[in-house]
Amino acid sequence: MPDTIKKIAENRAARHEYYVLESHEAGVELFGTEVKSIRSGGVNLKDSWIAVEKGEMFARHVHISPYEKGNIFNRDPMRDKKLLMHKREIRKLYDQVKREGLTLIPLSMYFKGSRVKVQIGLCKGKKLHDKRDSIADREMKRKLDRAMKNDFR
Repeated sequence: MPDTIKKIAENRAARHEYYVLESHEAGVELFGTEVKSIRSGGVNLKDSWIAVEKGEMFARHVHISPYEKGNIFNRDPMRDKKLLMHKREIRKLYDQVKREGLTLIPLSMYFKGSRVKVQIGLCKGKKLHDKRDSIADREMKRKLDRAMKNDFR
């Protein structure tokens, strides 16, 4: 039976601010009350990024709301979350970040079976004119879709 994937949160601003060159999957080290809060949809990936320290990856500024029934077991909502990947994968990503000046950004968070996973993007920042171009392209596509829809009626 294949693992079912249930999307929890998506970082939409990341695709607007960056070009996503590659994407990878990583596990997340969480506590029980954090998982319960995630199941109720208490996650925000906006303004988050990934840091590599001493061969380990950490997701920074990922906000997981405190679980309302968690009392003393709740953790700090903004604490660094350790990401779980093989060492060679972490080393490869870290080398690309250092050599090419790229950034690691969490793109989405989802359940794969019963485990929480994060989709990591190896990203390159967009300039202001690039953002304007992508907005113009999106608007043009919408206009074409509307025109095609009206022609078929």
